Amino acid sequence: MNADTIIGVPFEAPKPLQSLLQQAFEPIAAPPEALSQRLFKIRSADTAGQRSSASILVNRMYAWRGYSNTAAVGKQLPERITLLASEDDATIGTITIGFDSPTGLCVDHPFALETAALRERGLQLCEFTQLAIDSVVRSKRVLASLFHVAYIYAHRMMGFDSLLIEVNPRHVRFYEGMLGFKLIGQPRLNPRVNAVAVLMGVDFHYVQEQIGLYGGRPELTLQARSLYPYVFSVAEEASIVGRLKRTQPDAMFVPQQQALSFELS
Repeated sequence: MNADTIIGVPFEAPKPLQSLLQQAFEPIAAPPEALSQRLFKIRSADTAGQRSSASILVNRMYAWRGYSNTAAVGKQLPERITLLASEDDATIGTITIGFDSPTGLCVDHPFALETAALRERGLQLCEFTQLAIDSVVRSKRVLASLFHVAYIYAHRMMGFDSLLIEVNPRHVRFYEGMLGFKLIGQPRLNPRVNAVAVLMGVDFHYVQEQIGLYGGRPELTLQARSLYPYVFSVAEEASIVGRLKRTQPDAMFVPQQQALSFELS
C-alpha cells in the first residue's frame, strides 16, 4: 500500500446501466460469498494532478445530471479536505469535507438562517460537498467507503458532531433511507450548481451507532436497507484512525470552540 493511501478496498461488480439511486430502492439480494478481486484505494488529494482528477470527475458527473459547477477542487486547506477513490490510475469517486471556520461553509449560502440557528445551539458543523461517483462504476461500496473515511476525518479525528449536505429535492429519500439524513431547509436555488437544493443534516453519533450495528457486515443488507452494511467494521475504522494519526498529523484542523489532543503513535 502506498504511503499516501488511507485504505485499499475490494468492491462488488455493479449492475450495468443502473444508477445508485435506482439500486437503493430495489429488493436487495444477498451478496455473493466473495467480492470481485477488483480493488480501489482511498487517499487525500494532495497533489495538483489528484485535485485536477477530482475536478474533472465532479464536472463530468454534474454535467451529466444537468448541473453547472462553479467551484473547482482547490488546494488542500486546513478547513477543507478532498478525498479520492481510485482504481489503478483512474479516479472513480471523490468527496470534499468542509470544516466550519471563520470563513464559514458552502452551505451558508443559501441556507444562512438554518446554519446560524444550528451554530446557536452549540453544534460543531461540517459539510460534505462535491460528491461524485463515476457513472460506469456505480458501486455502493465506493460510496459507503468514501462517506466512512470522510466521517472518520470529521468526527473521529476532528471532533465535529453535525454533518450538513445540499442535495437535489429528488434525492431526499435516498439520503434519508441510505444514511439517515433529515431535512432541514426548504428548497432554494444553489448558485454554485445553478439548481434547486435542500439542506439535510445528520448527527454523527447516529452514524457511529449505525457503524457499530452494521459496519463490515454486508450479509445484513437484507435486513438493513441502508449503506451502513457496506461501510468498514469498527476494527477497520480503528485501523484507519491509527494510520491517519501516524501519517497525517499536520493536516488536522482544530475547531475554534473545541481543543482536541491526539496521541500519535
